[in-house]
Amino acid sequence: MTTTAHGAAIELLRTRGFDGGPDFHLAELATSEDFWEDDGTRRVIVEDQYEAERDGLGALLTARWGTPRELDLGPVLERSMEGEAIPEPWSTLSCHTPNLRLWRADGSWIGLGVSQWDKELPFQLLAVLTTVDPPT
Repeated sequence: MTTTAHGAAIELLRTRGFDGGPDFHLAELATSEDFWEDDGTRRVIVEDQYEAERDGLGALLTARWGTPRELDLGPVLERSMEGEAIPEPWSTLSCHTPNLRLWRADGSWIGLGVSQWDKELPFQLLAVLTTVDPPT
């Protein structure tokens, strides 16, 4: 997918509404190969590519909605592991996405991040749309 196609996917999320479901949508915009057979070199290259893709899409969103807020999800994960109830989607995102870039538009938060559940598993470029405020 191109940056333009990713932007269109985010716009589609914005039009879907939440009709009785959870107050968020999470979309995998791109998913890499896994790294079970990798000696570590390919993983670094792919991580850089996914971060560059996030940055390119982020530039498009910044032009539309202004400078994003950076959200470090590491402390959110720690709080969750200590027993604090963290609302979704933030609780699950903190398990596999180290940080998000967040924009506020029309009463919703739009976030972009690069996710990876474990070093052998694929990277994912994720978009999240939610009405739930991020943890402070």
